[in-house]
Amino acid sequence: MKAESMRVSERAELIAETLEGLYPDPPIPLDHADPFTLLVAVVLSAQCTDKKVNEVTPGLFALARTPDAMSRLPVAKVERQIRQLGLAPRKAKALVELSRILVEQHNGQVPADFEALEALPGVGHKTASVVMSQAFGVPAFPVDTHIHRLAQRWKLSDGRNVEQTERDLKRLFPRDRWNQLHIQIILYGREHCTARGCDGTRCGICRACFPNRKKAVVTRK
Repeated sequence: MKAESMRVSERAELIAETLEGLYPDPPIPLDHADPFTLLVAVVLSAQCTDKKVNEVTPGLFALARTPDAMSRLPVAKVERQIRQLGLAPRKAKALVELSRILVEQHNGQVPADFEALEALPGVGHKTASVVMSQAFGVPAFPVDTHIHRLAQRWKLSDGRNVEQTERDLKRLFPRDRWNQLHIQIILYGREHCTARGCDGTRCGICRACFPNRKKAVVTRK
């Protein structure tokens, strides 16, 4: 059977098996110690690399590593601490405000609830999904730029938008694999099937799934 004639479910199974072999125990890319520090790191990661966030958070957490402590910091002080990151003014304001809400409305705890998380300043669906999956073990499939790009390249989704990509991936992969698989795809997208380093014909998964592919795949941004 030619791989180009593979059903999408067969491609999904091959991809999951390959990624499990490469990354059997994938680490969470953002350094953190608990749900709150993970939440802060994910908020800071918007339009920034995880590596850069991991360079900044130790200094920030030295000042405040709980919602109560963070809520008491002046926004300007938080901004100075994270000034190397993009959107620093907006993120600093969001961190102080969401910390205040956690103290006043959630007893100083990060809620294990999608609706409550998405109601916090600076927290969208992807951020909430990361926190729910990695801090609380609730099955979720956060879709970042790597996952959105690869889902289209591997013909797992049509790439119309991240919401559709998330729905398609949740339909294709077992629920108990979502939390680990989304990290595995991110790692593979960074290390093997990069936006510029693989044109849809070079990396191991692309070659296995699409051996007859001749032209570069144009992925939507």
